[in-house]
Amino acid sequence: MNFQLESKFKPTGDQPTAIRALTENLKKGEKHQVLLGVTGSGKTFTMANVIQKIQKPTLIISPNKTLAAQLYQEMKEFFPHNGVHYFVSYYDYYQPEAYIPQTNTYIEKDAKINEEIDRLRHSAVQDVLSRKDVIVVASVSCIYNIGAPENYQNVSFTIKTGQKITRKDFIGHLIAMQYKRNDIEFKPATFRVRGDVIEINLVTGEKTLRVEFGAEKIKRIFSAQAGVSPRFMLHASSFMLFPATFWTAPQDTLPLAISNIRLELQERLKELKKQKKLVEAERLEEKTNYDLEMLQETGFCQGIENYSSQLEFRKPGSPPFSLVDYFGHASPEGFLMFVDESHIALPQIRAMSVGDKSRKETLINYGWRLPSAIDNRPLKWEEFVERQPQSVYVSATPAVYEQDKSGKQIIEQIIRPTGLLEPSIEIHPASAKASAGKEKPYNQIKDVMEEIKKEVNKGHRVLAVTLTKRLAEEIADYLVDHGIKAQFLHSEIKTMERPKVLNDFRRGKFDVLVGINLLREGLDLPEVSLVAILDADKEGFLRNATTLIQTMGRAARHVHGRIILYADKTTLSMRVAISEINRRRKIQEAYNKKHSLTPQAIVKDIRDWGFSKPEDVTSEFALVHDKKLLEKEMKIAAKNMDFERAAEIRDLLGKLN
Repeated sequence: MNFQLESKFKPTGDQPTAIRALTENLKKGEKHQVLLGVTGSGKTFTMANVIQKIQKPTLIISPNKTLAAQLYQEMKEFFPHNGVHYFVSYYDYYQPEAYIPQTNTYIEKDAKINEEIDRLRHSAVQDVLSRKDVIVVASVSCIYNIGAPENYQNVSFTIKTGQKITRKDFIGHLIAMQYKRNDIEFKPATFRVRGDVIEINLVTGEKTLRVEFGAEKIKRIFSAQAGVSPRFMLHASSFMLFPATFWTAPQDTLPLAISNIRLELQERLKELKKQKKLVEAERLEEKTNYDLEMLQETGFCQGIENYSSQLEFRKPGSPPFSLVDYFGHASPEGFLMFVDESHIALPQIRAMSVGDKSRKETLINYGWRLPSAIDNRPLKWEEFVERQPQSVYVSATPAVYEQDKSGKQIIEQIIRPTGLLEPSIEIHPASAKASAGKEKPYNQIKDVMEEIKKEVNKGHRVLAVTLTKRLAEEIADYLVDHGIKAQFLHSEIKTMERPKVLNDFRRGKFDVLVGINLLREGLDLPEVSLVAILDADKEGFLRNATTLIQTMGRAARHVHGRIILYADKTTLSMRVAISEINRRRKIQEAYNKKHSLTPQAIVKDIRDWGFSKPEDVTSEFALVHDKKLLEKEMKIAAKNMDFERAAEIRDLLGKLN
């Protein structure tokens, strides 16, 4: 299918100029461009229009999971008939494997994988490999190693009606693809066997297959969309089953890979013994042999990614395979890349491989890993640049790198179609010194609380921006203690919970959101009328000109948007930020005057995020009041021996009776 953009809006303001310039430059073959778009000017809409005109698979890289989630939701709405996906790190908690020589402390890898995000990652990769009308919104983690696309495809297994294969061999293929048999808990990436019928819950969690066997061949294939009560329909065409993990190897190449790992182990043991590192040698031999046994028996082991270069037959030091490589593999004719909020996304990409290398070298030197483990890493900066297709850097504050890289290809999008002006700016003292005309000492917390009350009384929302997580939590608690509905948001809030916090904020379940750098780039919160920036004069990363401009932009979607900078002195960063905001304000004022445009508030529906799914039976059936349907679901659960689920549905039935 082609990309089909659906929107009730048409490009306006300087959007048509930006769309035309970006499109023409891409068609001319320009490799790098900058879209300098202010908050509220419709950058995402411009990107969507460019995607429709260019008609190429598109990777959009965002600096964090929250912004990626917002972009994903917007692109899903613009392209409801195309493959739009969300690809971010699937860890809710991640403690990497490490060793501290000074204290002889080995820290085993400890991680909590978010299964929902894992499914979304597989769904994204499968569409990248199988269709052209695909958009993946990813965080910067998309440059990490996820295994070779050739392996992922080679392990895949196509099935069709009439195919000659025994039930036993079919189960063998499923196990080779890392699907697990589970006749009780039928969750994604599992299968269950009922006589001559095998049911497979695909790793993406979107569909269930039912394969019927007879006379040593596939008799019929049925498929059903995941849901409260799946309805199986006869599947006439063939179906491709993709593996349940990225770390797989074709069965015919696995013995050779294991042999190569053993060879590397023997060479490394000789080196360690020559260096008189006998403890390290014994440790490495025991650990690696255990992993090899698991690989030989099951095709998988914990920490399999550390053997990725051997499984993929990569040369030492060669770059890993990331999502960028999957795009390149599937679209040799080229794809499109947008780097959203490029001023922070690109520095993150540049720095990621450095810390990873230092940690791995320590593990290798002390016998915890083979030398080849260092090749399981994110792309280095130069490797990322080498793989970049035609790219558009999107930011309200593009850095020097993007500007230099794009040369003259800097396209400004300053005009807001709604006529909204940049917020007004006030500077209030921050310290506890006495202020002119006030008898009591002045304190920024007390003052911001008074300003918050003014906005809350008008039915508006407020963002308060601090310097540390602890301070964000303490201020939120302080406001709550004084009768103000407030909540904090920072990086320790789980990925899948952040969109809910933002939606609750927009709905008015609380009035003040306190945070640090998550409340900067790209957040679309039109109900916010005031952004209070505490300690604005503390020069540094969180209070430089770029950060201040980005943070101020959160109030640019409200007719009465205003900024309060709490500072005892006006720093250079503050002066630069205020000057740029005033410049943009004048451009919008001139446009409004020329077109007799009155600023209008942005009206944006509050929608639940497309990737959130119920976590329990209560939420799954919250809106279901059909007793017969619930009874049917209860019987299905009992038949499948999922007695816990059956009991929960029974309890819900009891509440309806």
